[in-house]
Amino acid sequence: MGEHTITADRQRPKGTAPLTLRARKPGYAVMQQCLAIQAEGPPRTARQRFWGHNPLRPEARSWFTGAIGERQVATQLEQLGPDFTVLHAVPIGTGTTDIDHVVVGPTGVFSINTKNHSGHAVWAGGRTLMVNGQRTPHLHRALTEGQRATSLLSAAAGVPILVQPILVVAAAELRFGKKSPAAVILQPEHVGRWVRGLPRVHSDEAVRFLSMLAEERGTWHVDAVVIDDTLRHVQRFERLEREIADARSRRSLMRRARVLAVLAVPAGGLLGYWWAVAATAMAAA
Repeated sequence: MGEHTITADRQRPKGTAPLTLRARKPGYAVMQQCLAIQAEGPPRTARQRFWGHNPLRPEARSWFTGAIGERQVATQLEQLGPDFTVLHAVPIGTGTTDIDHVVVGPTGVFSINTKNHSGHAVWAGGRTLMVNGQRTPHLHRALTEGQRATSLLSAAAGVPILVQPILVVAAAELRFGKKSPAAVILQPEHVGRWVRGLPRVHSDEAVRFLSMLAEERGTWHVDAVVIDDTLRHVQRFERLEREIADARSRRSLMRRARVLAVLAVPAGGLLGYWWAVAATAMAAA
């Protein structure tokens, strides 16, 4: 890793407050990608909205799922309390790569990589992690993030600072082999308790110093100052979430209507029901 210089006095527009990584929202990078893919496709037609067609494009589904996973883990990390600094979507290096979450506290500094495999079976052992029997690079990437974060934060602090990698996996089933995984692997609901339960390794003064360094974008990324409109992206993503939920409800309504039709509801009642369904759908469209 090359030299990494921390500039204490950065120029910023007059009358503005310095921006830190605290402004970054969980899942920001994957939300951006999801929304960009969504924008490439045409909007749903009135007919598709009526029948509850899923507005999420197939190409965007993995990004959407990833964003949901990062936000769920962020909710758990927010419960760590005031002794910990929690940062999200931390840009690292020279490109668009980021670390899902960075945590600084009395029990250490942690880089957290989040994977959402809800509904799937996950197995881990050594440097291997498999989802439904398929090998993935998740463990390797988590370890690499920890190494890069250690190098960058140590350079900024002027002393060696260990950043411990954690892989947080949401899964229907999480099993481990005889050989311990090369990195800590936790389910989302366990990550906060695990981090808090470790022995203290940093004093309060050290935590304040490391938190200050961690909040600075220049600690991690070659571009020290970049103004991102994170709130707008979050609002757009949350609107997409609502549209997906509404479409799911609409499909459920249509399925119930089909069941009534199969059960041979009297023609008059069935016609009235379908009329009510159509009126509700058109009003919401």
